[in-house]
Amino acid sequence: MSIDRSDVERIAYLARLALDEQDIPAYTDNLSSILNLVDEMKQIDTEGLEPLSHPLDAVQRLRADEITEDNQRDHLQSVSPAVENGLFLVPKVID
Repeated sequence: MSIDRSDVERIAYLARLALDEQDIPAYTDNLSSILNLVDEMKQIDTEGLEPLSHPLDAVQRLRADEITEDNQRDHLQSVSPAVENGLFLVPKVID
């Protein structure tokens, strides 16, 4: 599928884009090649293929889940005005 100058001008108008006159032929060629690629991709038989979440069999590198700090809850709650069963108590803000 190829598009012509009037199509590019119409698309630019609908998208509210200001195009320079000398750039319109390049936009026409680029958009035509993109649409031709889409047409080629539509012709490929994808029957029986499952969608992929990623094109490569990549595995995400994750850090080890290790404890890096001591439990400081008692120390941090020592300055709190109200604590109960290891939880901070706060004033009710919603009726």
